Amino acid sequence: MDIQPGDVLEMKKEHPCGARRWEVLRVGMDFRLRCTGCGREVMLPRKKAEKALKKIISPADQAGEDRRNPYAL
Repeated sequence: MDIQPGDVLEMKKEHPCGARRWEVLRVGMDFRLRCTGCGREVMLPRKKAEKALKKIISPADQAGEDRRNPYAL
């Protein structure tokens, strides 16, 4: 999956505050996510985060920009 810092993820289950959307702060073997409802930050293993993911809502996609690396050949 192509998840980048700054993307917004919609999860299958709600956070206790009622929000389903999380902002991606860090990507690697673990994801650092911030709840868009209450601001809580959590670290999730990549496998668990990808399983709980419903859809990716990317700021770059909303703006109609290309997310690929402009320096790649």
